[in-house]
Amino acid sequence: MSTPLEEARRVLSQRRATYGDPAASMAMVAARWSVTLGHRVTPAEVMLCMIDLKLARLAHDPTHRDSIVDIIGYAALLPEVTR
Repeated sequence: MSTPLEEARRVLSQRRATYGDPAASMAMVAARWSVTLGHRVTPAEVMLCMIDLKLARLAHDPTHRDSIVDIIGYAALLPEVTR
């Protein structure tokens, strides 16, 4: 079995192939959330909120591997969406 870090690397590669550039994708989410929430949301804030969602899920089940892998992935992409 691969480590969570190795799994995150694989998942990030797959998601990039499926959804394209993460910065563009998070910018699109930020634009949508900005409309929904009625104030500007940045791509970095989207990433931080997604990390927070995964942390809340881990509070329910600290062993949930998918949430751990997702946190690693979102954290790894954070510098990419803030460029």
